[in-house]
Order: sequence, then C-alpha cells, then structure tokens
Amino acid sequence: MSLTAGIIGLPNVGKSTLFNAITKKNILAANYPFATIDPNVGVVTVPDERLQKLEDMYIPERTIPTSFEFTDIAGLVKGASQGEGLGNKFLSYIREVDAICEVVRCFENENIIHVEGNVDPIRDIEIINLELSIADLEIVTNRIDKIKKKAETTKDKEAQEELASLQKAKAALEKNIPLRLVEFTDEEKLSLKSYNFLTIKPMIYLANINENEISKEDNEYVLKVRGYAEAEGAKCVKICAKVESELSELNDDDKKEMLDMLGIQESGLDCLIKETYDLLGLATYFTVGKDECRAWTFRKGMNAKQCAGIIHTDFEKGFIRAEVIKYEDLIQYGSEEKVKEAGKFNLEGKDYLMQDGDICHFRFNL
Repeated sequence: MSLTAGIIGLPNVGKSTLFNAITKKNILAANYPFATIDPNVGVVTVPDERLQKLEDMYIPERTIPTSFEFTDIAGLVKGASQGEGLGNKFLSYIREVDAICEVVRCFENENIIHVEGNVDPIRDIEIINLELSIADLEIVTNRIDKIKKKAETTKDKEAQEELASLQKAKAALEKNIPLRLVEFTDEEKLSLKSYNFLTIKPMIYLANINENEISKEDNEYVLKVRGYAEAEGAKCVKICAKVESELSELNDDDKKEMLDMLGIQESGLDCLIKETYDLLGLATYFTVGKDECRAWTFRKGMNAKQCAGIIHTDFEKGFIRAEVIKYEDLIQYGSEEKVKEAGKFNLEGKDYLMQDGDICHFRFNL
C-alpha cells in the first residue's frame, strides 16, 4: 500500500534538513531559496515496539517493519499559485501526496535568511495556505465554467451533482477556507476526488525550533502554531530538524543516550511518523513465524479479505478465513498455544473488520 506525506513550507524553514533526518539521505540543504527543485522521495519505517517484542518471541530469520513515503517539496513563496518561484511545478507535486506536513519556522537565527525578512509563523502559514487555496480555486472555477452549461441544459444528474459540489467548494475557497474544513457528504467527496485538491488533504503543522529549546516549554512561536492548528482541528508537532538530523546518524543505544541527555523520551521524528500514520487513517496488522515477522499497513475500515490482498492478490481472490490473535493476548499468555487454550483464538470470515495489532494467518484456496 503506497502512501505519501509531502513536506512543504517557505524556503529556509528546515524542510530539507528534516527530510535528511527522515530518510538518512544526504540531499541538498542550502541557505537560499529553491535549493530543492525536484521532489526527493524517501521511504520511512514506522516505529512500532510491538514488532520488536514479536521478534524477541519468534526469533525469525528476518523482521520487516511497515513503511510509507515522505516527499520533500521545494519551498513555496508568495505568488506560487501564479507561478512565482517555479510555484506551479511545486504545487503539482503536492497534488500527488496523501497528506501534507507543513514546516513552520519557530526559531530565531540571524545567520539563516528568512524569505519574508523576519520570523512570523502565522503569517508564514497563511502565505502557504492562501497559495494552496488560490490554486484550488482556479481549478474549481475553470471546471464550473465547463460543466455548468451541460448541467443546466441536459439535466444530467451526475453533472448537476458535480456542479453543486464544485459550487460549494468555490464558496469556501473564496473565503480562504480550506476544503478539509468543509463538511462534504460522501457523494460530494466522491465527485471531487479526481481533482486532487490541495486544501482537502489532511495537514500536520511542524513547529521547527532551536536545539536549546527542545526540553523547554513551548516558545511564543510554537504556542501560536498550536493555537492555529487547534482552531482548524489539525495536529501540531514540535520538532528540531537539526537535532533530528544528528539523531539519525546514531545507532539505537547512542540515540537513546542522546535523548536522555536532551531530556526527552521520544524523538520528534518518531512522533511525526506516528502522527502522520494516524492522520492518513492507517493501522497495522502482523504476520509472524520462524521465517518472518512482518508489519503490514492497512486503512482503518478494511475487512479481512481486503487485508489479505495487501500481502498478495491471490490471498484475496481465494480467501477462506483469517486466523486472528490479538497482540495483547499473545503478550499476556506468552504463546499461540496458550492463547488457544484460553479461548482467545478467533476464526474470522471475509467481512471481519481488521483491528490495529491483529496477528493474522490467512487461509486461502486458488
């Protein structure tokens, strides 16, 4: 299941440094606008302590965590929707991602140029969000012009429904209200899905701070970002891109020692990855054995048959049943045999809704 979160923001807010840490890739990070032109894509593993415990229990030949993609997209600037700073090209990259992580500068540093001249996180957020809204509004307006006549003259039901959805979207965008905050019906969402609107994508705001503020209370900039995010029902993650870049170079033991020294339990990156995973409506099930322990990503609401298809399409086509053990039960009882003795082993049919942490063995017949 290929899912992507895009990292965006104004130039010089720490996007590429953060991306370096996420993927441990040495991409270009420079102190001037448009250092990143083409999007850099990297696969990141989802931290999950449950998989480590399953590995300790089964001692498999290999252990495979679940993962998804982060895309680093070049810095947007005011006027991007009109093509400023190669804006149209960058906006097209954002359309391809499933969720947006907007990096916001929440630190002072006279040696790092701010494209707007000074640090003001709310202004920066509103510049980015306005450009996304303008780009969406242009698409909506153009489409309305094309479909309106057809909807009115032919009375085509599908065209009328699409027109109504577009007009609802236009009314919101003209007030600079992102489409993710508009209450669309399931039918309206379906009619708008093909447009890949920028402002309909779920958003996380990343408040990038100085390294000397990691273990301190939120500074005034972070508090403003948290307030803005809370007002629109979005998440805010405080992070120091510079420290995360340093942590990414360490092994697990040294990383833990550095986290202890910094006075924090979890790195900002691990928090970001988990929040993004949750934002996309994802969950994890496991397959276990002596040959392999593996985590699999699925969308919440998928049934057992659909989840079997994530492993292989043949599993879905020939699905018979799923043998399911809850992770918590396996840990409590210590082995599959004892779980079965306790009556906690379940045989589930194709319509069973998979739950986060399920440990599964799929039976199928071709």
